Amino acid sequence: MSGDLDIDSVPPLGSALAAAAGDGSGPVVVDLSGVGFADSTTVNVLLQGQTVLNGRLRLAAPSPFVQRLIGMIGLDSALPVLPSVEDAIDAPDAPLPS
Repeated sequence: MSGDLDIDSVPPLGSALAAAAGDGSGPVVVDLSGVGFADSTTVNVLLQGQTVLNGRLRLAAPSPFVQRLIGMIGLDSALPVLPSVEDAIDAPDAPLPS
């Protein structure tokens, strides 16, 4: 991903996560290194994606802005956030809340 992720630009991400759910196995990594801005719509799409993907979603290499957002809202308690794409690929699936 790159650029700004907001209500106008995030629908393709949601579509890609939904399509990945049909693949059924393996990690789904969202590289956030090129994202300069993200809003609550993005957070909602990521959380919905984690549910649809049964814990296979991982966030990788968040930009400084996105890392601050993740920390402020505690998104890292719901989604794995890894420092690199390689680390995200190798990370175990996250358990879903009961």
